[in-house]
Amino acid sequence: MSERIPAKGLEAQGIETRADLHWNLTTARLVEAAVARGEGRLSADGPLVVETGPHTGRSVNDRFIVRDEETRDVVWWGKSNQAMEPDHFAALKADFLACLKTKGDLWVQDLYGGSQPEHRVNVRVVNELAWHNLFIRTMLVRPTEVELKGFEADYTIIDLPSFRADPTRHGTRSETVIAVNLTEKLILIGGTKYAGEMKKSVFSLLNYLLPPTGVMPMHCSANIGPNGDTAVFFGLSGTGKTTLSADASRTLIGDDEHGWSDTAVFNFEGGCYAKMIRLSADAEPEIFATTKRFGTVLENVVMDQVTRQLDLDDASLAENSRGAYPIDFIPNTSEQNLGPVPKNMIFLTADAYGVLPPIAKLTPDQAMYHFLSGYTARVAGTEIGVTEPQATFSTCFGAPFMPRHPSVYGNLLKERISAGGVDCWLVNTGWTGGKHGVGHRMPIKVTRALLNAALDGSLKEAEFRTDPNFEFKVPVSVPGVDPQILDPRATWADKADYDATAAALVDRFVENFAQFAEHVDEGVRQAAPRVAQPA
Repeated sequence: MSERIPAKGLEAQGIETRADLHWNLTTARLVEAAVARGEGRLSADGPLVVETGPHTGRSVNDRFIVRDEETRDVVWWGKSNQAMEPDHFAALKADFLACLKTKGDLWVQDLYGGSQPEHRVNVRVVNELAWHNLFIRTMLVRPTEVELKGFEADYTIIDLPSFRADPTRHGTRSETVIAVNLTEKLILIGGTKYAGEMKKSVFSLLNYLLPPTGVMPMHCSANIGPNGDTAVFFGLSGTGKTTLSADASRTLIGDDEHGWSDTAVFNFEGGCYAKMIRLSADAEPEIFATTKRFGTVLENVVMDQVTRQLDLDDASLAENSRGAYPIDFIPNTSEQNLGPVPKNMIFLTADAYGVLPPIAKLTPDQAMYHFLSGYTARVAGTEIGVTEPQATFSTCFGAPFMPRHPSVYGNLLKERISAGGVDCWLVNTGWTGGKHGVGHRMPIKVTRALLNAALDGSLKEAEFRTDPNFEFKVPVSVPGVDPQILDPRATWADKADYDATAAALVDRFVENFAQFAEHVDEGVRQAAPRVAQPA
């Protein structure tokens, strides 16, 4: 394996350790190590099954960016981008490096963030857990053996779940920390076994680096139709981004984060990270098949101790159970992890209020408005005291990963949409016939039929009406789809309740967008929804 060890090792980065260094191990060897060390177990069909403990998702309140000369006037400081002072980071770094010196084994992967060579970054990841090393190797873009020898890291991630931060010494909120230092090109992750923190940190890095080069970073999935037509799908967790892009009739570019350059849409990753809870073999056959493949890593999926059979419906370990697998586990994927610039852009929302239509066509101004809004809704019953749907706005459909001001991304997106003549669609994968608890979830077959019509161009020829509240265009009829479901108000038994619910949602949109009003032009401001006046 010496050919997989780079000429410049950790010492070139000022990292000292007496640990046995396991460089750029392949999947099988990392699985063997993880099982031998008791980090995970093999299921009956081959995937590695692991548990992440109390952290079953991102620790959003424990993530920091170091505020220094590089970042002070560039980063959008606030809830998503919390500041850490340089002195606190210096103490944290010293303690991380001291911790590394105590480890008996460390796993190191040299990887690319980004599939288009001229826009990628070299990332070195140092792990104390073999399965974390397997996870990040699965998720990022893997260099060739020839490329590994001369690999030099642009950025380094040190990931130590056993590390415990000291809020007083390190300026953290708790014992968990994700600290990003863009000047030192170093990311430190401690106190959490949730592996997704690593990949999200790479997203944040690229989302910071790419806009000044004119490349639009996007928290989206992307695929290519048989005629070379690329579609990108924006959406927050649970809206169907991964599911809807894994379509056997189209070529998958990726499921989570991409860049839009002058020449291509390119995947930031070499793998997929899909929700596993209640995964359906009928509705999501391509993703379901990965649960029976060696090389897949399953997080917090319940498994029978005797038979090693999986129970994907059991949420006792986590509602956010996940599967990480190489992108080529999905049939019909892009060999180069990239495709042509987009023809269609889809904004996915799971509207638990049941107000939004299953599909609507957006103007460029409306597209920017909904991109900056990043709307979806939490359903009742997910948190104590939540009895009604709750509107959730995540700017750019990925605020936690966007270090710069949202207007930077929004204006860049609008420019590219207008220059490329991209068709933009808003798709509701949430509720119809009433809000959550009264109505029912939008049938996935309806969503797929509408998407197919949008992507093949036929939907543009349909008759459209103007939505009275949001003023976007909604098709009146689509072959193979019940016309009633296209008009959300028509699906509600209580029309007055629909009107009141729609008005409340409009108010939430307007209230949320106030923070962006001064950063956008008049056309975007005019794209705001308005409460429909009685006829």
